[in-house]
Amino acid sequence: MDYEIIMSSRTLKEYKNAISYYALNSYSAPTNFVTAIENAFGVLAKNPFFRIRYKNVRALKVKRFPYLLYFVINENNHTVKILSCFHTKRNPERRPRIS
Repeated sequence: MDYEIIMSSRTLKEYKNAISYYALNSYSAPTNFVTAIENAFGVLAKNPFFRIRYKNVRALKVKRFPYLLYFVINENNHTVKILSCFHTKRNPERRPRIS
């Protein structure tokens, strides 16, 4: 049974900003980025049990792009909540935290 992927509002904002940025610089990059994110979501839906980065937050590298998807797993609801679509060149202090 696949896990349901849920994007937080922060993730959605970061995702849209990345697409807008890539659209300024390339015709094909936004489409390639969306495809890479969709592929990452497919991987997470099948098996989200990647290495824990801190507390219960895990991360998955997006192929071909400098982004990490930070997420938590709720095994009871069979969901994966994406906390952030984090650009790896940004200030590490801005990584998502769980309160």
